[in-house]
Amino acid sequence: MAQDLSEFRSEVRDWINANLPGSIKGDLSAQMAGAMGEREQDGDALLWRQRLAEAGYGAPTWPREYGGAGLSQPEARALAQELDAAGAVNPIPAMAGMGVTMVGPTVLEYGTDAQKAKHLPGIASGEVRWCLGLSEPNAGSDLASLTTKAEDDGDAWVLNGQKIWTSGADRSQWCGALVRTDSNAKKRDGISFVMLEMDQEGVETRPIRLIAGASPFCETYFNDARAEKDDLLGRRNDGWSVVKRLLQHERQSQTGARGGGGATGPTIQEMAKTYVGEEADGRLADPDLRSRLASLLMAEKAHGLTAARIVAEARGNPKVSAAASILKNSATMVAQTRAELTIEMMGNQGLGWEGDSFNDTELATVRNWLSGKAMSIYGGSFEVQKNIIAKNILGLPETTQKG
Repeated sequence: MAQDLSEFRSEVRDWINANLPGSIKGDLSAQMAGAMGEREQDGDALLWRQRLAEAGYGAPTWPREYGGAGLSQPEARALAQELDAAGAVNPIPAMAGMGVTMVGPTVLEYGTDAQKAKHLPGIASGEVRWCLGLSEPNAGSDLASLTTKAEDDGDAWVLNGQKIWTSGADRSQWCGALVRTDSNAKKRDGISFVMLEMDQEGVETRPIRLIAGASPFCETYFNDARAEKDDLLGRRNDGWSVVKRLLQHERQSQTGARGGGGATGPTIQEMAKTYVGEEADGRLADPDLRSRLASLLMAEKAHGLTAARIVAEARGNPKVSAAASILKNSATMVAQTRAELTIEMMGNQGLGWEGDSFNDTELATVRNWLSGKAMSIYGGSFEVQKNIIAKNILGLPETTQKG
């Protein structure tokens, strides 16, 4: 495998050199243009995305017949590393919203051949953005308490209800929604997962502004919205099984366990020396900050090694497990600790909201610090992950409410 992977890396480097436009090499923001829906992608950024899609690199481990490249997990990690080393980034997962990381893997597992052929190629190319209608105003961590209904109308499902925290709903073409299809069954037994188009009269979205400023979150209303009968994913009233797998994929995507290109820029150690200063021997001037920064770097390393070990133990199996909950919580702690330390080392410069006295990095830092507070809530709260770890990994008794 080592020899094969070495050859694969060489092939990838050659491909990147031949296909990454020189005008955007090393400019990650340019390569990601259009990924967050703020403006249309054009020029060399569009060309780069199209070339990635043609090679199947948008969703590299998916089968070729559905727009992927059929790569193994080790090959996919090598691809991401080579892109990073070349000053390149893959914008397709961001452009697809919840498609590449969550919807697509779940469709691959639960979808019919017709559903896979219909939905996966558009996700893998980044041409179709997906959102997810899961949480409701009265069904957050207790998701099974949802009340949004889907009624059988013969040739379609008719949806009525409200969803909240639907990331990217105002920019998405499709939505995967968890709905109640049997009001008489126990709350986890009467739920189904349907896929519907967002561009229809019965769907309304309202963006939610958060403390950090701009936000991807929306309220979403279904008022006699329609989903095709064939777009029920999995069996009717078995949507709880479907969404549990989908949420495992979400947690996996939030941990960095599968690798991915990273942004360039100064390290946190370099930033600390810039703002705090250094001693004659090159050490960070503040001993207490130096100690806490070392602890953070060790935690980051431990998280990365644990993620790599879990992947290795899976022996290339792409399915995720409850171990994703461990990584979700450790990733949250590492990210929030890093944000706190960065704000602290910047001092007053880390608290600016606007004005010429703050540079772009400083302004972004305070916003990232605020938005990062949500990490311990979204994708299943920190406490929910602890319950999953206790029950499914440690084998402790079930203590949560059943239903």
